[in-house]
Amino acid sequence: MTLHRSSSAAETERAGAEAALALEPGDLVLVKGELGAGKTTFVRGACRELGVSGPVVSPTFTIGRRYEGGRGVKISHLDLYRLTGMEAEDAALLEDYLTPDAIAFVEWPGVAGDELGDPAVVVEIRHAGGDAREISVERSSAQ
Repeated sequence: MTLHRSSSAAETERAGAEAALALEPGDLVLVKGELGAGKTTFVRGACRELGVSGPVVSPTFTIGRRYEGGRGVKISHLDLYRLTGMEAEDAALLEDYLTPDAIAFVEWPGVAGDELGDPAVVVEIRHAGGDAREISVERSSAQ
């Protein structure tokens, strides 16, 4: 496990960029944390490292976004915050995003229960007072 301490959005983005260095298509990254902890900021940093040059914003109201990274890398970014569970959702909701050719980042993954599969990386972002954050990045031992 890697632990980062951040006191700014730029530092949180750097932590995301560092985590992205080891990612490959098919990897699933679960991004956990309270509201306002910096989950999307972390994902933005990872996307920049993976070659996304356009805006990277929270997909809270659209559930998911797809980005084209450098060298043809596809990136999925999901935010399940506004869902109460997967029971009432179309079974194919996640299938369009969790593909073997894409690196997928999922904010609020607890909503999906076991439907996401095994993550390559689990990120937890915690408030540490003021603008400070503690960011733990844990790579799965199965990877």
